[in-house]
Amino acid sequence: MGEWIVSLAGTEAGARLALVLALCSALAHAVFGAINKGSSDVFLTRGAINISYALMMAPFALFVLPLPDGRVWFWLGVSYLIHIIYEYLQASAFERGAFTLVYPISRGTGPLVALVLAAVIFGEHFTASQWAGGVMLSLAIMGLAVVNIRKSKAAHGPALGGAVRLAFGTGVMLAAYTAVDAYGIRQAANPFTFLVWFFVLGGFGFPFIAYARWRSLAVKPPLKPLAIRGMIGAAVALFSFSAVMLATRIDSVGQTAALRETSIIFATAIGVLIFREKIDAPRLLLIGIIAAGAVLVEVG
Repeated sequence: MGEWIVSLAGTEAGARLALVLALCSALAHAVFGAINKGSSDVFLTRGAINISYALMMAPFALFVLPLPDGRVWFWLGVSYLIHIIYEYLQASAFERGAFTLVYPISRGTGPLVALVLAAVIFGEHFTASQWAGGVMLSLAIMGLAVVNIRKSKAAHGPALGGAVRLAFGTGVMLAAYTAVDAYGIRQAANPFTFLVWFFVLGGFGFPFIAYARWRSLAVKPPLKPLAIRGMIGAAVALFSFSAVMLATRIDSVGQTAALRETSIIFATAIGVLIFREKIDAPRLLLIGIIAAGAVLVEVG
């Protein structure tokens, strides 16, 4: 299957598949964020998720797929370090701020930065319409964050500034891992080799932070519900990350990364329907601009 994925690179069929993968990843990523945010302790949940997907992927890494070569190991190592920082910042932001506050800020830096990095690192070329779409996406997502900040001041008080800073740091690390992982997966002859080892290594990162957190708790939560949430979250994470990484392997990194940020639309819907967070006309308008920007990036 890896050879088939690689053979689609640069083709019309590959572009269509990448579009579907990016949008499906956006939906799955919003669900993943909700699973993490909706838990009683986001640090423990993230640790359980990482352990679960590492165990799920270990047999494929050890017995099915070829081992990574030196170049792929190097980029896996860089990715491992970036993701630990990203996951810690994300968990800290979710712990302090509302889902519809934290998520837009963390995603808002992505689309435009992704286009710039794709142009510089991968030599991708974009039309003026696509750049305009990227600007629209980023500005609308950040505008949504500003609206949410104003609405959240009374509810969050002094904690608001910390949540905003952590969410912004999450967005910076997101842009970094997008470029690193897209480059790393292109170094592997079989893209699934990079993917499965990424997930296996993830089991040796954040879970140590989660374990330290668990030990520090005076009242420790029961492990069975945590394990169940971890397995569900792991299944969603496997699909979300694999889909977007395969999309970057067969099509434009910049377009794929920008389209994935439509996850903010799904995340807002989840925030309203599941977390009962309110939405008003300005936010609906900004979500419409986000959708329009995504269309421009894709068809511009």
